[in-house]
Amino acid sequence: MNKKQLIDLIKLGEGFTVEFKKSGTSNIGRELCAFANATGGFLLIGVSDSGDIVGAMDHNKLKSQIQSIARSMEPPLVLDIESVGKVLVVSVPAQNSKPYSFAGKFYLRDGASSQQMSRDEIREFFFKEGVIHFDETPCESFKLNSDLKPSNWTLFAKRANIPENMKPVTALENLHLLKNKKVSQAGAWLLCDDITRFNISGNVSCALFMGNDKARILDRKDFSGDVYSMIDSVMTYILTKINTELIIEKVKREERPELPEEALREAVVNALAHRDYRSTANVQIYIFQDRVEIVSPGGLPAGMVKADLGKKSIPRNPLLFSMLYRMNAVEHIGSGINRIHRACKDYGIKAPIVQVEGNWVSFIFLRPGSKKDPTIQGTMQGTMQDTMQATMQADREKEILDFCQTPRSRKEIQNHIKISNRDYFRKEILNPFIQKGLLKMTIPEKPRSPKQKYYSGNKEDSA
Repeated sequence: MNKKQLIDLIKLGEGFTVEFKKSGTSNIGRELCAFANATGGFLLIGVSDSGDIVGAMDHNKLKSQIQSIARSMEPPLVLDIESVGKVLVVSVPAQNSKPYSFAGKFYLRDGASSQQMSRDEIREFFFKEGVIHFDETPCESFKLNSDLKPSNWTLFAKRANIPENMKPVTALENLHLLKNKKVSQAGAWLLCDDITRFNISGNVSCALFMGNDKARILDRKDFSGDVYSMIDSVMTYILTKINTELIIEKVKREERPELPEEALREAVVNALAHRDYRSTANVQIYIFQDRVEIVSPGGLPAGMVKADLGKKSIPRNPLLFSMLYRMNAVEHIGSGINRIHRACKDYGIKAPIVQVEGNWVSFIFLRPGSKKDPTIQGTMQGTMQDTMQATMQADREKEILDFCQTPRSRKEIQNHIKISNRDYFRKEILNPFIQKGLLKMTIPEKPRSPKQKYYSGNKEDSA
């Protein structure tokens, strides 16, 4: 790392991948462990919390102490240490032997801080997430030269507080949104025009119904911009569909939505930040006469149960979450549930009903005057979610079978339905289709043949 690269890193400030330390080695084991269990990062010794370079004393002694700490971790951690002027730069590369522990404890990067987790929590977390988080993996379909449009970058840079004179590649690399010239999934979701180009179920579906059930739909709209823009668009949609009270005090007029905007926004942000982007379902917003439901696919992240809500935070998409925090879409790490409850209390309404049902998390805001029984509500919610999921699965099935009327390779099918993760595609889509007899192999005696193709219907009709 040269001096200019160091200055660029310091300008971005502390965050998910950068930690400043004025001097010494206290708590360094904790920080190194947390970086190793996340996507890696930089520990800058000799930089104050405000970003001023104060310099570190005796670099050689510090290097020896840090290497000793890294070797004492389980498993031993490999890192790079170099002096850049007065600053000692400790670089923790992305690791492949997670989880890491230090002094018998496990730590994970959460926003700009490092949090301790139990071994069971962190093991479950990484097993369920496939060792590395989906939002950190490369988005193969996002091409930096063609998909990173100047207008998109200008908007992103403003939201993310990127210095005006910093090159996009430099900023994206330092924010861990770009590695080996490939943009991460989180980077693609924040830099795109249309998220469904890179994640077919990344959009948000909003619907307004007549009455308290799904019998008659009055309006529906899908939003599929970048993640940050979708938050604003969804909020505008909700606020235009619920009632607004006009309050006049003296000569001042104030429009007051029937539900607190702050609480609704927190719930929408929560749904987009913590959803499972590998799911074939999308975020759904239902507006009924008696309630507003915000439904997110994926259930709770590994290591969390319903009782933990409002007490601790384990982001499913830590890179995306940290960027939304940097962009001020998330005000405080892990405070979303508490902010929703506080906003509702200040508004004089009930806090939303939170339902955790397998692969779904729902926030249900009862509109003023509603007498809906939460138990009946839960049954109705589950039915609607099952119906929506079944419909989406049927649509996906038809799309694949139609495409495979002509024999197609695994890669061709994957590209057609815009799923970049090969292992996920094989396990969740291709193998079930073969087992059900929906797809057949052109070379069944050699299932792993590089020339293998798949077809629907009769082979003669598909040739």
